[in-house]
Amino acid sequence: MKFAFLSLCLLLAQPSIQDDRLTITEDDKEVMSVNRKDFEAEFLGEPFVNHSKIQQLIDRLDEQIGREPVNAKIGDSGEIIPGEDGTRVYQKKFMEKFYEYLYANEASSISVPKLAVRPEVDSELLANIRTQQIGQYVTYFNSNNKERSHNIRLAAEALDSHVVFPGEVFSFNKAVGKRTKEKGYMNAPEIVKGELTEGIGGGICQLSSTLFNSVDKVGVKILERFSHSKRVPYVPPGRDATVSWYGPDFTFKNQFNQPLLIRSRVDGGQVSVTIYSSDVINYDPQKMAEAREGDISV
Repeated sequence: MKFAFLSLCLLLAQPSIQDDRLTITEDDKEVMSVNRKDFEAEFLGEPFVNHSKIQQLIDRLDEQIGREPVNAKIGDSGEIIPGEDGTRVYQKKFMEKFYEYLYANEASSISVPKLAVRPEVDSELLANIRTQQIGQYVTYFNSNNKERSHNIRLAAEALDSHVVFPGEVFSFNKAVGKRTKEKGYMNAPEIVKGELTEGIGGGICQLSSTLFNSVDKVGVKILERFSHSKRVPYVPPGRDATVSWYGPDFTFKNQFNQPLLIRSRVDGGQVSVTIYSSDVINYDPQKMAEAREGDISV
């Protein structure tokens, strides 16, 4: 309230403000331009700073110039590929510059101040949590079905090197992302309401089922898992986990004292999911039936 009153006083103290624009730049390139009048509101019949509009401007800038950090990951040869910092608008400094413009009586320019955003998963963390294998499961599929094989491989690449921190809830849909043609997914057989049909991303339920059996061996807390409406051949009965972007998800919680590292690989006609962690993790491994090489999906 004090800040709002001060803003009012400062605006009232200004001479008549002309329609001068503010140019907002990043790396000497114009990002957008705005007018101070767009950020005024009426208060007791007098102009007043509209703080919500300023926040909306900052949000728009973040969407336009912000960059998400990229987590470190493990390469095909086992090497650690370093992550990359992201960026976002340094809101405090931007607000300071923006208010200087609002209370001036001339055109102005602001170079957007930015903050570096560190990735959640860096090289050091990966090195520490890939020391001990604590769970693995392998399933098999018909590699002659090119579309289905392609979808499984694409989803496995998206899942590979994913880290689940202590207390965190893992979501398969969130980790792998939406399966679309734009991302390269193809039409392939999938089970919908007990019927075998064609759908974008068909086949990735084999990956989610392989993941379920791998983390279940570790003893994580399974939160959400649904079986197919029809038995699938690649895992023992009742050991599958169907997923759909607009439907069921597979989720679990890491209740352990250390992060979990998920490695997923496709080699020929088999998909494997291996779980790693540090050598100080406290967990209770479970025993369960393994898939056999003769249990092959279409």
